[in-house]
Amino acid sequence: MKSRYLVVSTALVTLLSACGVIRGDGDEGSKGAQTTGVTTAPCPAAVDKKKGCIYLGTISDLTAGPFAALAVPITNAQKAFWARVNKAGGIGGKYEVDVTKFVRDNKYNPEVHRQVYNEIKDQVLGLAQTLGSPTTAAILGDLKANNVVAAPASWTSAWEFEDVIIESGASYCAEAMNAVDYALETYKPKSVMAVHLPGDYGADAAAGARIAAEKNSLKFTDVETPPGATEQGRAISEITKGKPDLVIITTGPADAATIVGQAAAAGFKGRFIGTGPTWNPALLKSPAAPALKAMYEQSSPGRPWGSDTPGHQAMRDALPGVTPSDGYTSGWAWAYPMKAALEKMVASGDISRKGLLAAVKTLKTVDYEGMLPPEAGNYADDPNTATFRQTLINKVDDKAPTGVTIAKDFAVGPTAKGHTFDGPCFAKP
Repeated sequence: MKSRYLVVSTALVTLLSACGVIRGDGDEGSKGAQTTGVTTAPCPAAVDKKKGCIYLGTISDLTAGPFAALAVPITNAQKAFWARVNKAGGIGGKYEVDVTKFVRDNKYNPEVHRQVYNEIKDQVLGLAQTLGSPTTAAILGDLKANNVVAAPASWTSAWEFEDVIIESGASYCAEAMNAVDYALETYKPKSVMAVHLPGDYGADAAAGARIAAEKNSLKFTDVETPPGATEQGRAISEITKGKPDLVIITTGPADAATIVGQAAAAGFKGRFIGTGPTWNPALLKSPAAPALKAMYEQSSPGRPWGSDTPGHQAMRDALPGVTPSDGYTSGWAWAYPMKAALEKMVASGDISRKGLLAAVKTLKTVDYEGMLPPEAGNYADDPNTATFRQTLINKVDDKAPTGVTIAKDFAVGPTAKGHTFDGPCFAKP
């Protein structure tokens, strides 16, 4: 009986292996069973059916949340990015990458994010996208416990201190520091107000604005506001009563348009600089468009859609006919570090979650094809050394593909340059 059972079991294992469905615990790599999220069978839409498949999950704000207008282009850009990788030979000539099978909607809700992550986590090697700072924070413990490398669709400074998170571009904290320093050069403000959503996203930018204001002896006011265009009454009132010279906004696009438009209508004469996710070109068709053109600029961690770099050109070529959005630009740029890490993992022979994380920890630069400087992809050095601090300022331009053009290219102001990043900015008193 024992020998007969062995024969049947061996045959079954052989059959399952041939089908590419044997899966280990994520740490076996090439030494035994297939690792979680990697199969010897080809991807569902394989270019080359002789290659295996690496599955990456996507959790984004695809329908009901405040960032859906950005998140859908982000997700579609990443599908196009990996399709390009697969057409070019895949990863190490051995695997293609699938980012279409395990896509979930988080509705920008941490509980929903955790729920849908649990649905897919045992079927993917890592996450090609996890959108949102508070939402990603809700799964961070599990990511770390299971060595799940994730590319965030967010820029909180907390990611600088997490090995499993492969962020691209400067944090909201550094971005807000640079925005205040830019305003000091350009407008000479004497007072700064941060108007922001709760959670890591808004609080991180507010912390950067506060640090820059205090360093430059500017009056600083902090105003937290809930998401929702109809929920901005208190924020607008605080702006019109306080009359700050500069308002740093960290909200969703519709919220930002409501704040800028209604504050202007109430007689406010100051300036607004909104962090990257506050902008959407559709705002140029909103009632707030005249106020946005007159009073608003966008700080940004990366160059906009129409920029002249090989990466931007490749993105545009891969997305013909789409309405330009810098959701596409961000989504495309965020995929480069995962590609670099996967290539190092395959080259090492350790095809596993631990192997991928080990590969991440060797990266000091990433080739972003000009979309970001290579040093934006430093995951090997200590956080203060590795922290990328350069950001841009864009001005509203209704003739530009995404409604903004660069007013100041990649630069770091004196506040961010001199700041020691020894913990998340929003966690500092």
